[in-house]
Formats: sequence, structure tokens, C-alpha cells
Amino acid sequence: MEVKAKHRIESIDLLRGVVMILMALDHARMYFAYGFFFSEPTELATTTPFLFFTRWITHFCASVFVFLAGTSAFLYGTRRNSVKAVSWFLFTRGVWLVFIEVVIIRFAWTFDITFSTIILQVIWAIGMSMIFLSILVFLPRWLIFAIGVIMVFGHNIFESLTVHYFDTVGTGAITAKDLILYILHQPNFIVISPGFVVNVVYPLIPWLGLMGLGYLFGTLYRKDYQPAKRKRFLLWVGIGSVVLFFVLRAFNLYGDPKPWSPQDSLVFSIISFFNVTKYPVSLLFLLITLGPSLIFLYLTENINNKVTDFFIVFGRVPFFFYVIHIYFIHLLAFIGIAFAGRGAGELILTSRAFMSGSLADYGYSLWVTYLVWIFVVFILYPVCKWYNSYKANNRSKWWLSYL
Repeated sequence: MEVKAKHRIESIDLLRGVVMILMALDHARMYFAYGFFFSEPTELATTTPFLFFTRWITHFCASVFVFLAGTSAFLYGTRRNSVKAVSWFLFTRGVWLVFIEVVIIRFAWTFDITFSTIILQVIWAIGMSMIFLSILVFLPRWLIFAIGVIMVFGHNIFESLTVHYFDTVGTGAITAKDLILYILHQPNFIVISPGFVVNVVYPLIPWLGLMGLGYLFGTLYRKDYQPAKRKRFLLWVGIGSVVLFFVLRAFNLYGDPKPWSPQDSLVFSIISFFNVTKYPVSLLFLLITLGPSLIFLYLTENINNKVTDFFIVFGRVPFFFYVIHIYFIHLLAFIGIAFAGRGAGELILTSRAFMSGSLADYGYSLWVTYLVWIFVVFILYPVCKWYNSYKANNRSKWWLSYL
């Protein structure tokens, strides 16, 4: 018999489940849509409204994923009596996540047994943010809040601070200062040697601060917190975030390195307006993704039906789903490329193969991408449901908290 969690507000799991499923759409697009990894669906000169929307709607995933990871850390701490124990858990889980990113998830993306590429993406950002949070938990909450706000709202001040792109370590072009900048602020494809590269996709700022704010957000979900007060907070902070986005964006005041501009058509003007920067994540990106997410939490707190139950399954095992769905999509992509009459070996993405751009002319229409996405979600649903039940019935197994 399944053991249900006590005092679990399922709207958080529901939101997390929704964004996890949306994330699978983005990853299906990466392996099946025409142009593969080598085209940018937010580039106004080459995108279409359907392609842009397919990419834009998945923007919610990273910000919600990191923010709610901080919330989960707080809720974990409410079940422990020692700040040191919470800090140790955050530190060890952070180190574990970085290892998983560099080894297990990297292999899922590439299937490259030579490990010629290291890809630092969202799990790396969450892992490093947890390590950072393991220090923050010893600080007063007001100071955690201040650090989080400064990082989230202030990092775009340094948006003009960029250095070399696609340079090779050891040539003298990249300094230690540059490497620190890549890790903290500027994404880059760093060539360590001709056969080994490090792709810093997720620089750490402001993810570090965002997780700290997510940690404080967890205080709203304590057992003694009044639901009516929580819902008022969710509604007004959510609305305030969206309004602030529109004000800053409309006048190109602050918060994103790419200003919007009127285009030849209304549709593309709207696309330009909402085309916010993800790498590195901008303030406007966070406002327009987290604001609606808070409103979603407000609207769904008391909703419970078969549809929400479906999404909640994924939201309760997000890390498990994240890992297995990448492997599954990549395996399906072997079938897709074989069906197109090309060699499956092209999808073993070594650093040389990736940099050659040989897959730039491969892929299917977006409708195929959507069909693959739906197939992946429904095939993995029973697997995630089984794992969710296993976790619920084996809470005494400490290692499950790392998965």
C-alpha cells in the first residue's frame, strides 16, 4: 500500500510536473527538429512563430526547476533539527549533482565514451547552487534575501562584461580571470584541446541567488503558515513580477542585453518583445517565467483531479525523470536518423563531430517533434509512477533523497 506524504501541498508538485513535461518538449526538439543543435529557434531572422513558441514555452523549466529546488531544500530542513545536518545534505547532494551532470547526463546527451565534451547545464547549476546554499543556511534570512535579490536583480549591470569566445586554453588567449567569468557570468564553448571541450551553458549567476530566494519561498509552505496569507503573496508577487517585466521591457530600461524593437509584422514584434535572454539568464527572463508560475501556484492550490494527478507524478520524481528522458529521447533519435537514411553513428556527439556541424541539415518538422514528445511522456509515465510509489514506500532509505 502506498504511503502518502503528510502535509504535502500538491500545487508545487503540479507546477514542477508541468515544467518537467515542457522540458521534454524542448529536448525532443533538439534531437528531432530540423537543424538539430545548430539552429537557434529564437533568432528572429530564421524562426517561425510556431518554432519560437515551442522554444519560448520551455523557458519556464530552468527558472522553476532551480527556484523550487531551493524550496525543496527548505522543506527538507523542516524535517531536521540541525542546521549543520541540512548544510551537509545540501553540500553532498550538490557535489553529487555536479558529478551526475559531468558523467551520467553528459553521456546521455552525447553517447560519447571518449568523454571529449563536458557540458555544464541546469543540473550543474543546481548542484553548485546547493553547495552555495549549504553556506547560506547559516546566515539570517534577511541576509539570504539580500544576497538573492542582489544576484537576481543586479547581475545585468555587468552584461557588457564579456571576453573571448571559442578560444583554446593554453594559447595565452584565455586567462584564469576569463575562466572565472565563464563559470559565473558568460556562457562559452571552451576548447581545452582539439579533442576536448567544455561547454559552459549555464553560468552560475544569478542561479545561485535564485535558489536562495527559492529557499526562503519555502517558508510560505510551513505547516503553521496561513493558506490565505500564502495565496495573497503568490497572487500579488506574481502579478507584480509580470507588471515589472512589461514596464522594463516596454521601454528597454534594464534587465536584458537584447532590446526589443518593432518588426515588419505584429507577430514578429511580439516575438521580439518576448525574446528574452536565457544564456546567461536575464532578470527579464526570470520575471516573465517566475511571475506566471507564482500565479499558477495561486490558482491551483486547491485543485485536485485526474489531470493534476498525471502531472504530479512527474513533479514528485523530477530528477529521475530528467535523467531517463534524455537517454530515451537520444535512443529514439537513433531510430529517427536511420529512418532518414543516415548513419546512426552521427548521433554519437564527440567534440569533433559536434564542432563539424554535420547534423546542421538533418531533422524533421515540428509536428514530428511534438509526436515524439507525446510518445516519450506517455511511455515514461508508468515508469515514473512506479518510482514515485517506490520512494513513498521506502522513506527510510536515505539514498533515495539523492535521487
